[in-house]
Amino acid sequence: MTTKAKELLAEIKPDTKLGDLRKIAKEIKKNHDLALELWESEEFKPRLLAILIMDKKELSEEVLDALCLDMAIQTYDERNNLMDWLMTNHLTKTKREKAILESWKDSSIVLQRRAFWSYQGRLRWTGKNMTDDTEALLEDIEERIMDEDPEVQWAMNFTAGWIGVYDETLRDRCVSLGEETELYKGDFVSKGCTPNYLPEFIRIETDKRATK
Repeated sequence: MTTKAKELLAEIKPDTKLGDLRKIAKEIKKNHDLALELWESEEFKPRLLAILIMDKKELSEEVLDALCLDMAIQTYDERNNLMDWLMTNHLTKTKREKAILESWKDSSIVLQRRAFWSYQGRLRWTGKNMTDDTEALLEDIEERIMDEDPEVQWAMNFTAGWIGVYDETLRDRCVSLGEETELYKGDFVSKGCTPNYLPEFIRIETDKRATK
């Protein structure tokens, strides 16, 4: 292991703030070899930093598969955060990476399926994609959500929520989906946060936009 990698691993603590990781990454810029050294530590915060300094050009489909499989050793929240950072910082930046991301709907790797659905939800949340494939995606969610792994269920539910908010023609189906599955019904949410239970989520988020 290089001296730089050892120094960073000694510097980054479990309570290191995400903003501090971004500052460190800004100083390093891109350094894929260093990123791989940090990744091999198997520690959560160093892996977040590793993602920030990876070189997109080195992220082939095979490399991405390996990274996603590696994330499985982390806790539920940690691996989902790592996947979100990988998606946000790399997979949504160029047409090549977006094409890879969009090919993951039926991937055998759980986190890749989660990333596909999370990306579809974010597109609709930001108003960037209300295309003709929306109803087909909702049909897939209706058929598969109860058989999926928990993290994929969450992402499918997230996508159905934003479809319900922005597509009036499909809103009743999205509400009915939540009523039938009862996913996240009665879950505690922090003050100011929107519940994940679809009927409540769609009503609250729709009302917010109606008052603007």
